[in-house]
Amino acid sequence: MKFLPIFCLCFFSFFLSQCKAFGKDPEGSHLEKIKTSTHYDLSREQFVNRRPDILEKMRENQNFFSLFFKFMFGGDKHQKPNHKLPEEKPNFDEFLKPDEHIKFIWFGHSTFLVNIEGKLLFFDPVFSESAAPFAFMVKRFQDAVVRLEELPPIDYIVISHDHYDHLDMSTIEFFKTTNTKFITPLGVTSHLKEWGISEDRFTELDWWQSLELGKLKIICTPSQHFSGRKGMNGNKTLWSSWTVIGEKERFYFSGDSGYDVHFKDIGEKYGPFDLTFIENGQYNPMWEAVHVLPEQTAKAHLDLKGKRLVPVHWGMFNLSLHSWYEPAESLEKQAQIYKIDLLTPKFGQIVKISEPNLMERWWKKFIQTD
Repeated sequence: MKFLPIFCLCFFSFFLSQCKAFGKDPEGSHLEKIKTSTHYDLSREQFVNRRPDILEKMRENQNFFSLFFKFMFGGDKHQKPNHKLPEEKPNFDEFLKPDEHIKFIWFGHSTFLVNIEGKLLFFDPVFSESAAPFAFMVKRFQDAVVRLEELPPIDYIVISHDHYDHLDMSTIEFFKTTNTKFITPLGVTSHLKEWGISEDRFTELDWWQSLELGKLKIICTPSQHFSGRKGMNGNKTLWSSWTVIGEKERFYFSGDSGYDVHFKDIGEKYGPFDLTFIENGQYNPMWEAVHVLPEQTAKAHLDLKGKRLVPVHWGMFNLSLHSWYEPAESLEKQAQIYKIDLLTPKFGQIVKISEPNLMERWWKKFIQTD
């Protein structure tokens, strides 16, 4: 019994340390400022989508315990790969060479690094072993192909929203001692500040607001999703997609989003895009409102007037009920139907969009049929 108080103290200390990962929602003058956004519903005290009640409608016929049971005991038996998936150690000297065309590296899920006109933009970097507040939950399929210490100096980290698989406390904390700056949707900087990032290093934007970075322009564009890190009473911070426009080329990142008119609106206003990074994975018809299905990924790319499509939000974490390879298989069929130029790099592979697309469909070698 004498060990019980020590155990309780250790557990309490562990819990408190993990609570830090919850971040901190906006408050005080910061909250008052973001309340002026036209996408903030004062009566609900939260941000809303174009259709304010779409989340409530999605949840109408969903039972929490039924969903929990499905996640614990249901789903495809191949939700995780049996073998290490192929990867390439990137040559950053090659990646940093001046080039008038976009180069990028996908690290799995929604983490990717883009070199556009000499600027390094790092999107939704998650390098922790799990995409959750506790390390034993939502573990990644395999270690990141490089360590954070091996990355070249990053100019800007761009965050789409504050969910754990897109905003990772440990990764953000690594950059505290660097010169990297941060760009987020409204409210998300409250988490960064809680984790020790000084205010002079971050910028937050509302939908359709933009930031000039020399000859680059970054626009915070809409998405249809939700936010929150505590599992209840969320949507205190905004979610977004991102449009990046250079002198010669431009690209788009969807963040997480259900299908809606914003894809066509963005395509009409800023397209055509040389490259689109669109989520394709961790979907289910039950939450179609907040995550596109593969046929909608293809449709969104066409709405955006995209030239080449890179599927993201798959291949590294299990957050749904489908097999780990289903997103790639399903989207490949859509790409064939609509003649979409589909880029499917391995983890860590340097992709130069000036070069022909000769990428193999590498996941097919690892499809489990037993």
